[in-house]
Amino acid sequence: MSSGTLYDKVWDLHRVADLPGGATQLFIGLHLIHEVTSPQAFAALHDKGLPVRCPERTVATVDHIVPTISQARPFSDPLAEEMLSTLERNCARHGITLNGLGSGRQGIVHVIAPELGLTQPGMTVACGDSHTSTHGAFGAIAFGIGTSQVRDVLASQSLAMSKLKVRRIWVENRLADGVFAKDLILHVIRTLGVKAGVGYAYEFAGPAIEVLSMEERMTLCNMAIEGGARCGYVNPDQITFDYLQGRAEAPSAAIWDRAVAWWSSLASDADASFDDEVLFDAATIAPTVTWGITPGQGIGVDERVPISDQLDPADRPIAEEAYRYMDLAPGQPIEGVPVDVCFIGSCTNGRLSDLQAAAAVARGRHVAEGIKAFVVPGSEQVARAAINEGLDQVFREAGFEWREPGCSMCLAMNPDRLEGSQISASSSNRNFKGRQGSASGRTLLMSPAMVAAAAIAGRVSDVRQLS
Repeated sequence: MSSGTLYDKVWDLHRVADLPGGATQLFIGLHLIHEVTSPQAFAALHDKGLPVRCPERTVATVDHIVPTISQARPFSDPLAEEMLSTLERNCARHGITLNGLGSGRQGIVHVIAPELGLTQPGMTVACGDSHTSTHGAFGAIAFGIGTSQVRDVLASQSLAMSKLKVRRIWVENRLADGVFAKDLILHVIRTLGVKAGVGYAYEFAGPAIEVLSMEERMTLCNMAIEGGARCGYVNPDQITFDYLQGRAEAPSAAIWDRAVAWWSSLASDADASFDDEVLFDAATIAPTVTWGITPGQGIGVDERVPISDQLDPADRPIAEEAYRYMDLAPGQPIEGVPVDVCFIGSCTNGRLSDLQAAAAVARGRHVAEGIKAFVVPGSEQVARAAINEGLDQVFREAGFEWREPGCSMCLAMNPDRLEGSQISASSSNRNFKGRQGSASGRTLLMSPAMVAAAAIAGRVSDVRQLS
């Protein structure tokens, strides 16, 4: 059993009671909601005549269903309009802050909470969205939850949960030029597998992690869930504090030093014990691309699609399924695979630094003929910052479409969808069958810079070769 880790400390600080059967009633410090998983939860409260227990600890936004070409109301999709209207009514009824369209604070839930300073070290964070693990980048313990648990948090500000084991992912050295946090996490998942994290929290640590920006750490933690872990986190440090200082919802100057001192005390102790530890060398990681139908089916851009006989016997059935679905041959180089659509955005890679990295590739070049390429900022704040830097113009001149903030083609619960068997180069987080809106659409996950390189070439390309 782990001890002295940030996970252990935060868990103990938020323990309300030990429940029969071994679970813990855990207090949730920040509850994030959006338009997709909250309507049924609110309806359950209304049926029982219950109020929201702590409305000041719940924050809402709209992200999944919003169109990105025009966000004029009413939406052309009646269901999307009704979902947003329902969220607006529920938030007004219960006194919950809603960061709506045009507020200047709207965006993907896992983008706006950090940029507003809502996410802070030592918190427990819950949201009805798988990628809530993103917030662990700040030294928080963050869980994605289902609709029934959204109801429970609204009603009680707590969750019944079993404590996880802790695995430390120690990463030596530094990532090379052209290699990003997205490549690192895809490499980790490729190596350990998509089920290895079941029952675990992942602590990301080591020299390579310590030099990552907060936005890179968010990318890393965002996809911990894709490796099976319930949450992933990074210990808070000066990079964390510098990011938070001065943000709208961060502690004020009067108590800032006290906050930093307390946050610092939460980091895992030097003699902390872990249930497991795995070592990686960042210097050996190449830009990574998924070839299959799970985030674990990834390879370096300079590698070939694996041959079934070379895989673990347990991995062969899903590999055979992936060959057929993706229409890729065992032993085929991944570099050079043609693409149809290139999407830069999502809660994984829709932040300012992601757009900057992609724009650096796009600047002075042009999207290949026949390629649909578009950029979707993760929030209104990201969009403003990018426009102030002229990034929107860089993308437009290169032939990319510049869109309004939202989840867009990550989940395709909006008009941004693949058609037929199109292949997408995507900076999002999942490459499941049909994930991007078409039952036969195919997704190749990669970093934003690699997506931009694919858009320019019209095929999977090694961004390190573009100078």
